[in-house]
Amino acid sequence: MEYLVGKTAGFCYGVKNAVEKTKQSIQKEGDPICCLGELVHNSEVIRSLKNKGVCFIDNLQQNPQKYKTIIRAHGVPKEVYKKAEENKIELIDLTCPKVLKIHKIVSEYNQKNYYIFLIGSKVHPEVIGTASFCGKDVNIIENYDDINIAIDNFKKSNRKKAAIVVQTTFSIEKFNKIVNNIKEKVENVEVINTICNATKIRQEETAEISKKVDYMIIIGGKNSSNTKKLYEISKRNCNETICVESSQEIDVQKLKNKKIIGIMAGASTPQISIENVINLVENT
Repeated sequence: MEYLVGKTAGFCYGVKNAVEKTKQSIQKEGDPICCLGELVHNSEVIRSLKNKGVCFIDNLQQNPQKYKTIIRAHGVPKEVYKKAEENKIELIDLTCPKVLKIHKIVSEYNQKNYYIFLIGSKVHPEVIGTASFCGKDVNIIENYDDINIAIDNFKKSNRKKAAIVVQTTFSIEKFNKIVNNIKEKVENVEVINTICNATKIRQEETAEISKKVDYMIIIGGKNSSNTKKLYEISKRNCNETICVESSQEIDVQKLKNKKIIGIMAGASTPQISIENVINLVENT
């Protein structure tokens, strides 16, 4: 049996930076540290950080002791910064630089009186945070059904120009289709492709590997947006594609008699999870 492992599998820069700096903060602080939401979409990483003393909270009200609080790589709505200041809660801002760049972009376009089309998942924390920096004239477009509604809202607004930005981990293929659809109906629209380059390369590599194998294993958190997209991309080329958080979820019997197995992991997947899957495949 052969196997191919994606070179881009595992932690992206933003996630790696957030995890490493969180561990450093744990060592420095005597008091517990809070984190707004899951630091990364991976249960194994979260479990490890909880064991080290990190307290995960959904909002600042759940931190009455006013412990230092981490802002994860996805970022937060700008109101959180104001509430933290009002409540004298010190923040450890680990927002990914790529996400911070989008916040700056949409703030500037809002000031220039652009209507903003924000392409991405409506429930994803990155998108929710970014939307708060767009002002009131913004529409989140997740699916094709959202396009006409967004365009109607744009036409009803006082804005004459529109700008398009996108969630850093969004599907490149879907982004291009949505953009083309908008451009057919809106003349004065500026497109800023804010998909992270690491996301683009990982999606492209997943597509390439999935065409060469007869079984594909995608490793990542169940609630990880970028992992879900890797699964969807792989599934189009390799029907026998599975998505797991750990090697324990893999049915070894299904690996037998396979000629080539592909392995790829999402941006929130730790190296140990990838190594465990590789070891399982090697010993099957």
